[in-house]
Amino acid sequence: MKDIKPALLMLLLFSVLCGGMYPAIVTGLAQLLFPNQAQGSLITDAAGKAVGSSLIGQPFSDPKYLWPRPSAATDFAYNPLGSGGSNASLTTPAYLKTVDERLQVLRTDGANELIAADLVQASGSGLDPHVSPQAASAQVHRIALARGLKEERVARVIAAHQEDRQLGFMGAPRINVLAVNLELETLKP
Repeated sequence: MKDIKPALLMLLLFSVLCGGMYPAIVTGLAQLLFPNQAQGSLITDAAGKAVGSSLIGQPFSDPKYLWPRPSAATDFAYNPLGSGGSNASLTTPAYLKTVDERLQVLRTDGANELIAADLVQASGSGLDPHVSPQAASAQVHRIALARGLKEERVARVIAAHQEDRQLGFMGAPRINVLAVNLELETLKP
């Protein structure tokens, strides 16, 4: 019986410390030092309304938009609750059929150059917000045609949104799909 009182006091103390004070301090420091990231790295439209995050992809299938990397998330594309890849092998017939179908769609929509792998192969997370510069340039013709714009103008918008390697050496150059599509919406033919 004498051990119950100290045990309950320790439970209460550590609940307050670990369940209240520590999260409050970490949240406060994150808000102070990294406010954009702490708020979800939100992207806003011209009216100032949050339309997405620079960290989570969104599905775009209309020909007038830059298309993202395919998503293999469960239930529906870019489902953050079902994030994950398909776990299909590169030699699985169903996987090869899916990749071939994606290639055919891109070819039908005017992609005449070598197609970047990230336009036909889903990522491990299923939530990638970026495509490679090669994947973006393969879509310039289709977007320009659908919007009635010159290809050079679409290419400039895409180039303006190219992000370099992190810290200059990690990862690869990339294009944020949502940021490009928001700017494309502001262009007039």
